[in-house]
Amino acid sequence: MRIIIFLIFSSILFSKLLLAEGLELRDLIKSAEQGHAKTQYSLALMYYKGQGAPQDDQEAVKWYRKAAEQGIADAQLYLAMMYDLGQGVPRDYKESAKWYRKAAEQEQADGKVQFILAIIYARGKGVPRDEQEATKWYRKAAEQGMAEAQYSLALQYDLKIGVLRDDQEAVKWYRKAAEQGNAGAQLNLGSMYREGRGIHQSDQKAVTWFRKAAEQGNADAQFRLGSMYGLGEGVPQDHKEAYAWSNVSAAQGHRQAVELRLLFENRLSSKALNEAQELSNEYFNKYVKE
Repeated sequence: MRIIIFLIFSSILFSKLLLAEGLELRDLIKSAEQGHAKTQYSLALMYYKGQGAPQDDQEAVKWYRKAAEQGIADAQLYLAMMYDLGQGVPRDYKESAKWYRKAAEQEQADGKVQFILAIIYARGKGVPRDEQEATKWYRKAAEQGMAEAQYSLALQYDLKIGVLRDDQEAVKWYRKAAEQGNAGAQLNLGSMYREGRGIHQSDQKAVTWFRKAAEQGNADAQFRLGSMYGLGEGVPQDHKEAYAWSNVSAAQGHRQAVELRLLFENRLSSKALNEAQELSNEYFNKYVKE
């Protein structure tokens, strides 16, 4: 959660840092004290970043609050973050959730903030745990095109969390996230094709999506791709490929892959095993080591 918050608010900070040019700090303070919300927000950013003013988290919180109370969405976000991290103010998850929600309810709310609020409800962090409310906010963020939210919404439908199980809806949202490169969604979309849940069964398409996730370093997808090669389902049977992918997965700690690797190791000649190990090293260096 902390990593998500840091990445989101770092991007907001650098894209929206609006320091007033040509004004002295005392002039900004005077304007802020007169109730100008945008100036209050800019002043808060200056104190937070230590640009144009001494770095001071408590002063930042003071001015974020004043701007937030006047409805400045970005100020509400930062105030929520400060409470969430206990930065410049005692940590208070309830206050944090309150301000995240205010920001998420803004007409032009960012999908990333809606996603954070969904996680808050899913985990019951500062609010009563509520999977239906989590689903509601996952959907809002997903509809704005956020891949992580699309994947999370698909999981809600797939696992019957906060909504009735709906395989077709799960497939729909897995696909949207998968097409944006979300490895978890690619893996699960492959599984839906493999099982024929919510979509016409296709081993070939299952392999396509397993491979996309595997090439992003997803150990479970690597295991499944190795299994498909071993069974010759969706691809021509190839025990060297099966060994290579299961070995890469096993190297990442996948227990079932360890067993699968041993199975194919026993089916390969010494020469073929050496070739499979070289192929595995190539895959590991290309898709995992990076």
